[in-house]
Amino acid sequence: MFRALRVRNYRIFASTNLISLTGTWMQRIGQDWLALQLSGDSGVALGLLTALQFGPTLVLSMYGGVLADRYDKRRTLVITQALMGVLALVLGLLVATGGVALWHVFALAGGLGAVSAIDAPVRQAFVSEMVGPGLLANAVSLNSTTFNGARLVGPAVAGLVIGASSGNTAPAFFINAASFAFTIAGLLGMRQSELQPSPPVARAGGQLRAGVAYTWAHPDLVLAMVLAFVIGTFGFNYQVTIALMSREVFNLGAEAFGLLSTFFALGSLSGALLSTRRSVRPRQRFLVGSAVVFGALTVISGLMPTYLSFALLLIPTGAAALVFSVANNSFVQLGVDPQMRGRVMALYFMCFLGGTPVGAPLIGWISENLGAPWGLILGGAVVVVAGVGAALFLGRGRRVRIEAGLAPLRLRLRVGPAVGAVPSARLRAAEEAVADRAPGQPVAGG
Repeated sequence: MFRALRVRNYRIFASTNLISLTGTWMQRIGQDWLALQLSGDSGVALGLLTALQFGPTLVLSMYGGVLADRYDKRRTLVITQALMGVLALVLGLLVATGGVALWHVFALAGGLGAVSAIDAPVRQAFVSEMVGPGLLANAVSLNSTTFNGARLVGPAVAGLVIGASSGNTAPAFFINAASFAFTIAGLLGMRQSELQPSPPVARAGGQLRAGVAYTWAHPDLVLAMVLAFVIGTFGFNYQVTIALMSREVFNLGAEAFGLLSTFFALGSLSGALLSTRRSVRPRQRFLVGSAVVFGALTVISGLMPTYLSFALLLIPTGAAALVFSVANNSFVQLGVDPQMRGRVMALYFMCFLGGTPVGAPLIGWISENLGAPWGLILGGAVVVVAGVGAALFLGRGRRVRIEAGLAPLRLRLRVGPAVGAVPSARLRAAEEAVADRAPGQPVAGG
């Protein structure tokens, strides 16, 4: 379950990240709570804040992927981490001095989103350099475990800190600003000789287009991107819906809000730990099934009548969310060539987070006008419909492959990627064809 932690550099990365991400979750809770305080509990304002935080992904994420493929990833991460620490410190100072306004929160959230859009694809591509292809799936799962371990602690601590400060969110921002120092120290303390960097891509024109074209040429990657977009847009809005459920439906304060986020994180941590045992690339039908389960649980959570029942259902919902997220991330990373990984992962994050600027305000508007539960019900319903549609598409594709296999053409196909290599698109398709055919069924192809 924890085999990637045998690698020293990754062990440093994971441990310092746990501290930094705890601070990041405290920042998010404090930021959302501050926006509700300054806007008079506006769901639209909360959705707009989320949109500004993730909106830059649409514009900058692909450039982050180009940087990941072109420059030293560790040095790039040191710069992005330092910038995010400064932005958190500025917000803390504005709150502490009493000079904060809602537009300050929006502007700084946009700044954090811009830096994060560069940081995310670089960070994901850097994981493979620390552990290599053989441990990549386990490392991706452990990353999610770390992320959700922090998510388990951060919101609860933020709620306690804000409550103890009589609603003052400045301490949460100061703690987050300080936490980035641990990540920077960890990055600088790694052994360069033990990293496995991919060959840098020379500076040239058309590299963004090349990343998009590469992805479009692989239907399996396209399916993963579509599912990521739908679920990221309509399903992963819990920072909006949980806050509104806490204040509007259950009429509770910051401590209860943080506790609800902790319940969701507990489920997410469970899902991440379950995913650590995966060592191979997930199948497409697993991605579809996990998406449908997550959507159904989201709908049911919106129907819960009490705080306790809602909190308890957040546990399996969080687990389903992370099972899908980890599987989809691994599916994409293990399905691309190393020299394209930064750009493809950037496109993946564009799909996963790029719909948030539309989805979060929309869910916030629905919650504000129809009631907070409807944000969950309608968002989950869209995810279920998308998952069922993808299942029908895959079923149609399977029938086509079976019919092709029954044709007179019979070919002998030998599949075996080089040790340590990521399968190419053609080889990956061949592997899936062999895995999906019935025993004794011939393989048709070219």
